[in-house]
This record gives sequence, structure tokens and C-alpha cells, in this order.
Amino acid sequence: MTHSLKKEKNYSYIEAGKGTPIIVLHGLMGGLSNFDSVIEYFSQKGYTVVIPELPIYSMSLLKTNVKSFAKYLHNFIEFKGYDEVILLGNSLGGHIGLYHTKLYPEKVKGLIITGSSGLYESAMGGGYTKRSDYEVIKKKAQDVFYDPAIATKEIVDEVYATVNDRNKLVKTLAIAKSAIRHNMAKDLPKMHVPTCIIWGKNDNVTPPEVAVEFDSLLPDSELYWVDKCGHAAMMEHPEEFNQIMDTWLQKRGL
Repeated sequence: MTHSLKKEKNYSYIEAGKGTPIIVLHGLMGGLSNFDSVIEYFSQKGYTVVIPELPIYSMSLLKTNVKSFAKYLHNFIEFKGYDEVILLGNSLGGHIGLYHTKLYPEKVKGLIITGSSGLYESAMGGGYTKRSDYEVIKKKAQDVFYDPAIATKEIVDEVYATVNDRNKLVKTLAIAKSAIRHNMAKDLPKMHVPTCIIWGKNDNVTPPEVAVEFDSLLPDSELYWVDKCGHAAMMEHPEEFNQIMDTWLQKRGL
């Protein structure tokens, strides 16, 4: 990670650039460095890119849920003094962005989701029965991507350590249950925030039909496909991802 972490009050975050704030929301196992290319690109384009560390494993178990994370995000936006923001979320981060937009629509100018949960959660909490088997976890990490080589040893080691930490595993399962409870199907038709959906055509975690459903339920959305791409388009095809997002932001005057 090329940018240093700022620590203020109860928040740790990366910040780069000047201009309209884009707040980036990482996923369950996703590090902040997954968005390096987004920071590099958009911090040069008249945006302040901010990536807060979400309290996925540091909240009490009772507060380990999508709604609490959305409220945490709201408090962070208030702390930073932003009137309006653009939200970009991958996987669980997309779900948090959607839920935050449901609760505080006046704060969100635009929303970009990629491989987002919120409609389909089967892959989030399953498959940890053999969590002590490194090769099983490695295969699970590789399956997130179209190109298994993207799952570097560093990424696999981090996932392995997470699922073998009892506290983190309990919270991972709590989040998976919470994601099912906070299904967004009934909320999406009432959410009129301009939304850009960027999806890998080969996403095994949240399959392509999930993107189609998001697009059909959201009143003001546009869907863009990335070919030969799994669950994390901004990591597998960073240039294409940035180009799609940039074009959409320009088109929407954001």
C-alpha cells in the first residue's frame, strides 16, 4: 500500500487528492490496497479519494451487522464534514453503501457497486469447515478471481489467518447472516440515487444474474460488464474499471 493510514478520533483511513469526495468501501476479506489503482487514478482527476477501515472485526458481536456499518459510515462522513459524497463499494462494501444510501439518501450524490452483496449472499459465510487446510483456503481465495494468479500468497495468507482466528470467524459468520437479513430487494425500487453497476462476467461469488437484478430493481442505474473477470474488477482489470467509472461520473456530471 503506497498511502499511509491516517488515524483521527476513532477512524483509520487513507486519503488522497482534492475535490469531490469518493468514499471507497472494502469487502469482508478485502484490504484497502485492493483499491490502489482507484486512489492513483481518481486522486489526479479532481476527487478526494477516502478509504476508511471499516470496523468489521472490531465492533461488538451485537453490532457486527450491515446496518451498524452503514451508521458507522454516516458518522465518518459527518466527522469529515462532507455534505455529499460518491460511494464506491465492492462485495460487502457495496451492501454497506446501498444500506447507507437507503438510510441517508440526501448524503449520496452517486453510487458505484461492484460484486456487491445485498441480493445474493450464499458465498459469504459458507465453506469454512476445512479452514485449517491451507490448500482449501487457497483454492477458495483463487475462486474469487477469473485469473487465480491474482490471489497472491499475501492475499491467501491473510484470508487463512482471518478464518483461523476464532473471533474473526464468528464475526464473519455473523456478517453473513446479517447480509441475508438485510436483503435489499424491497428497498432498491425506492432508491433514486444514480448508480453505476460494474460487474465481472465470470463472478462466482455474486454471479452475473445478480448484477442484472440490481439493474432491474434500481430506478436510475447503468450496468457495465468486464470480461474475463471475477468478483473484484478493480483488482483484475484496474484500467478498464477506472475508465468505466470515470466515463460514468463524467456522463452524470459527478
